[in-house]
Amino acid sequence: MLIRTAEQRDLPRLLEIYNAEVVNGVATFDLEPLTLAERQKWFDAHNRDNHPLLVADVDGTAVGYASLSQFHEKAAYGTTVELSVYVDPAFCGQGIGKALALAVIDFAKADPRTHRVMSLVTSSNTASRRLHEKLGFRHVGTITEAGMKFGRYHDVDYWELAV
Repeated sequence: MLIRTAEQRDLPRLLEIYNAEVVNGVATFDLEPLTLAERQKWFDAHNRDNHPLLVADVDGTAVGYASLSQFHEKAAYGTTVELSVYVDPAFCGQGIGKALALAVIDFAKADPRTHRVMSLVTSSNTASRRLHEKLGFRHVGTITEAGMKFGRYHDVDYWELAV
């Protein structure tokens, strides 16, 4: 596995990985699969400033990705970023998510523009909660019944890492 900067050619695969979670999981609160045009906007907001987008490449194919995105649109939040990690379900449980998260966190630690890394994790996502604990994140709060997906409400936990 190679961890590298995402390239335009990766976008269709990244969309496929993300949309699998939209349709089957609660790691994202999007309810409908995104289009390539919608995801292009997200892609274009990365790999500049303090917003890297990295992929895990296996035999030339992206099997997961991690990004640091804008946490909030107001300028004072510029030193705070939001971590996202998604892995193709066929590759889960192989340490790819952890490797991606560590790589993007290393980027944050080396970038003086970044002070905090935040993650919003659906409370029922035990694998993600465990990963954040292993990475040194601190649980800083829960929003109860923050979103409705698959006919039920889901709580969201906020996790924070000082870098």
